[in-house]
Amino acid sequence: MSASWPVEIVNTGTELLFGSVVNTHLAYLGQQLFSLGLRIDRQTTVPDGLAIVDVVREATSRSQLVIITGGLGPTSDDVTREVVAELTGRTLRFDESVFAKIEAHVLKRGFHFSDAIKRQAYVLEGATVLPNDFGTAPGLYLPATPAFPDLFMFPGPPRELRPMFQTYATPIIRKIVGHSDLRAMVFRTTGIGESAIQELVGADLATIPAVEVGYCAQVGAVDLRLIGTGSAVEQGATIVRDKLDSYIVSADGRALEEIVVELLTKRNETLAVAESCTGGYLASCVTNVSGSSAVFLEGNVTYSNEAKIRALGVPGLLIERLGAVSEEVAAAMAEGARARSGATYALSTTGVAGPAGGTEEKPVGTVFIGLASAMGSTEVQKHFYPSDRLTFKQVVTQRALDLLRRRLSFSP
Repeated sequence: MSASWPVEIVNTGTELLFGSVVNTHLAYLGQQLFSLGLRIDRQTTVPDGLAIVDVVREATSRSQLVIITGGLGPTSDDVTREVVAELTGRTLRFDESVFAKIEAHVLKRGFHFSDAIKRQAYVLEGATVLPNDFGTAPGLYLPATPAFPDLFMFPGPPRELRPMFQTYATPIIRKIVGHSDLRAMVFRTTGIGESAIQELVGADLATIPAVEVGYCAQVGAVDLRLIGTGSAVEQGATIVRDKLDSYIVSADGRALEEIVVELLTKRNETLAVAESCTGGYLASCVTNVSGSSAVFLEGNVTYSNEAKIRALGVPGLLIERLGAVSEEVAAAMAEGARARSGATYALSTTGVAGPAGGTEEKPVGTVFIGLASAMGSTEVQKHFYPSDRLTFKQVVTQRALDLLRRRLSFSP
C-alpha cells in the first residue's frame, strides 16, 4: 500500500449526529495514520443501526483501507459485526477466549452479565481479534481479499479505541504500508493574514511539484501547511523561513503561548500581566501551558478604574485626564504590574471590547497593549480589532503574547 491509496473512515453513532458527543475520532485517526504514511481521503458519519450498510458497501468498493468505529457493543443498534459479515460473506463464530476476557472484565467491575454482553464475543471468520484492554467489545481486522480492502473495526469510546489502535492496529498498518517518505510541516504564524502569506511564498512554493501547500486561518493566527516527500518539504520550509521570518511562531504547529513559556524558561525570566479588556484571558492562555508555573508570577484583572488605581498604582488623575483606554494608562498598568510582582516582564491590555462603550475618538475595537521590562523602556502598541467580545479578547491576547515573543526572540 502506498500513501496515495484511498483511506476511508466510517464513524457510527447517533450521538455523534445528535450533537451530544463530539466526534474526536477523525482528528485522532488522521494524525495517527499520517504518521504511518497514510492520509484520510473520506469520512462519513452515520447513525446507529442499518444506515451503515450502504456506507460500508460504498467505502469498501472505492478505498484500499476502511476503518469503522462504533457499533460493536451489546445493544440492538450495534450491528457493525453483522453488517460486515454479510457484506464480506463471512460467518460469525463464538470465540471462547474473547468471551473469557469479556466475562472477567464484567465480573471484576461487579456488573450484571447478560446475553447481550455475550454478543460481543462473536467474531468474523478469518478476522484478527484486537484485544480491548479498557472495555468489553474487541476490535477486528480483516485482511484484504481480491473483493474487499483491508478493514478495521473499533469500538466507539475513545478510551477504548485509542489504546487499541496504538497497541494492536499500528503494527498491522505499518506492515501493510511499508516505508513511506510522506512528511508534513505546519508553520504557525501570527501578525499576518493568509492572503499576505500566499503573496509572499505562494509563487515560490508552486515551483516545487512534490509539495502540497495549505493555509488555515484561525483567530489571531494562520497555519501554513506543507505536505510531501521529505526533501520537498525541506525545500519548501527553507522558502517559508526566508520569506516569513519574524511572523513564524513555530514550525511544528505549537501555539504562541507555548513558545512564550519556552522562551521565558530558557532565559530564566518571568512574566506578570495586568488585564482590563481581556478579562483574564491572557493569564488563562499562559497558565494553560505545562511548566508555566516556573515563569508566570501573577495576573491582575483590573476591570474597573478603581482596581487599576488600587492594585496597579495607576494615577487616578491620569485616568481622569486621558481615559482608561489610552497609551499612558496601558504603560502605567504594565509598569505597575512589573514593579509589584518583581517579574522581568509585564503585559497590559486596556481597550473597548463592545458592542457598547465606544466613542468617535475610541471606537469599539480600540485597544492598547503595554509591555514593561526590567531592562528597558515600556513599549505600547495601539490596535483596532472591531469584532464580537470573545474574538476581540482572543485577538488581543495573541497580539500581546506576540509582542512579548518578539522581544524575547530578537533581543539579547
